Amino acid sequence: MSSGNVIAVILGGGRGTRLFPLTRDRAKPSVPIAGKFRLVDIPISNCFHSGLERIYVLTQFNSVSLNRHIAQTYRFDTYRRGFVQILAAQQTLMGEEWYQGTADAVKHNQPYILNPRFADDYVLILAGDHLYRMDYRKMLKVHTESNAAITVSVIPVKKEDTSGLGILQADTNGRIVDFVEKPETEEELHRLRVEPEVFTSRGIEPHGRGYIASMGIYIFNREVLQDVLQDDTNVDFGKDIIPKSIQTLPVSAYFFDGYWEDIGTIRSFYSANIALTDTSPAFNFYDEQAPVYTNRRHLPSTKVNSSSVRSSILAEGSIIDDSEIDRTIVGIRSIISNRSRIYQSVLMGADYYESDEIQMKNAQAGIPNVGIGQNCLIQNAIIDKNARIGDNSVLVNRDGIDNLDGEDYYIRDGVIIVPKDAMIPPETVV
Repeated sequence: MSSGNVIAVILGGGRGTRLFPLTRDRAKPSVPIAGKFRLVDIPISNCFHSGLERIYVLTQFNSVSLNRHIAQTYRFDTYRRGFVQILAAQQTLMGEEWYQGTADAVKHNQPYILNPRFADDYVLILAGDHLYRMDYRKMLKVHTESNAAITVSVIPVKKEDTSGLGILQADTNGRIVDFVEKPETEEELHRLRVEPEVFTSRGIEPHGRGYIASMGIYIFNREVLQDVLQDDTNVDFGKDIIPKSIQTLPVSAYFFDGYWEDIGTIRSFYSANIALTDTSPAFNFYDEQAPVYTNRRHLPSTKVNSSSVRSSILAEGSIIDDSEIDRTIVGIRSIISNRSRIYQSVLMGADYYESDEIQMKNAQAGIPNVGIGQNCLIQNAIIDKNARIGDNSVLVNRDGIDNLDGEDYYIRDGVIIVPKDAMIPPETVV
């Protein structure tokens, strides 16, 4: 099945409030993950491995770092039609306000996405904050063979996992016949429960999963997308377009049973990163057949001096001195000083190294260097880029607080977050 007549659109999301403070200074798709990648690298890499090379990324907040990452990472030679292009929110004749939802974002960019110059048959809509690996050609094959107007990629889930997801009901032919965005009542859930045969007929073992969740991945026939965007009340795909479309159009489900994680919250982001340190993680960044692409930084290898490192990921360019690291992501250019202990944490590293001269000025001014100082204890934390953690600091959430806005740090879902460029003074105890 050819994917040459498909254009991909990655939705960057709005303010990213559920990922705050990681989204305080950057767009959600440019949040670092796994030590050296960005969230947007996941769907873009999936596109490349699916033969898709014309990709738009839609965003509206703090898009500078995302622009820089895209420009530095994804370049095509002169003789190829491919591109990865940012479409940031802007005032146009179609509207002067911010995007009101996922569909509204696409509508505002119709002149680019539905450009007659490309005349694509299909538009693939993707989310920018999911971790998974998928060959979209298989989904396109189901879409065309079922003669669907719209196809929704779906995944089996258990009842306890239905919260916050779009839950749908499909018939034996794979047609979607009911859809509820984030069902809240037992009555809705009972109505949407599917029989095991719906899964087994597609070679999927239920394993206690009785519901079908939307993955936020859609394929639209070009003219269908054009039509549904004409309705000004259609501002969101999950809340508006899909529930309305199943009443009048053939909408199919593409069943997916691989690893998929929506990492749009601090807790899910933290858990997904820590899970990567497992001996055999559910998501494999080491697949040579489908690598995840990102910016090539040409950094030196990581140096580990007299340290203990267990079940951790060490990104390039880092220096670890006489410390203990366990189940931790150590991001690019991380500096970890003597006698520090870091457990079950995510260090995003740094954008630069500080010279000896700058470190001398830091010492004179009483400012910690970028990185982790001496004799620190850090546990269940996310340390964003360029953060300065002073000597003898203890960041462990000792009082078990769920949510807190501190002066130099935040706590969300029990996880301590030190924002980008923040400074934690020496001797701090959290």
